[in-house]
Amino acid sequence: MVEDIVRSLGYGTLGSRLKRIGEKLQAQTQEISEELAAPELPTSHNPVLAALDRNGPLSIGHLAEAIGQSQPGVTRMVNSLKSAGLVKVQGNEKDRRISRITLTRGGKALVKRLQETFWPEVMLAVEDACTGLSGTLLEQLDQLESALVDRPLKHRRSELPLPDWEELLEQKGKAT
Repeated sequence: MVEDIVRSLGYGTLGSRLKRIGEKLQAQTQEISEELAAPELPTSHNPVLAALDRNGPLSIGHLAEAIGQSQPGVTRMVNSLKSAGLVKVQGNEKDRRISRITLTRGGKALVKRLQETFWPEVMLAVEDACTGLSGTLLEQLDQLESALVDRPLKHRRSELPLPDWEELLEQKGKAT
């Protein structure tokens, strides 16, 4: 077997390690999305939808700030969401360089469906994968990677009725 160099170099490759774990989480989250929510929508677009739902119309710059990603990346996501009819772009009459992104009726309906199914499912499945992690950051990353391989997120889905999304956020201390 070939040595996992990213794992063995520890903190020296932490960025690559986090990216790898992030990609694994996104891929496993996409599997759940294809079953529950919006198979045509990349899960990476969900933070944009959530930001617009929570904050109302936002500029590209404010969206980038809200989700912690680059403006070019957010612009690509917004263009994709616009093509899907989920957001609309409204220009500013005073400053044409600034536009506001807002959810369409279809975007609002999708967000409601995501809040009722997909978002709680994913939050609870990822929480389950992270339960019991202990030790240093690197040890926890080892445990998380192993947990995601041993039992992917789609096999960690809740069998209970899903909690209300806003209540779940409050319960988990994530509501703003």
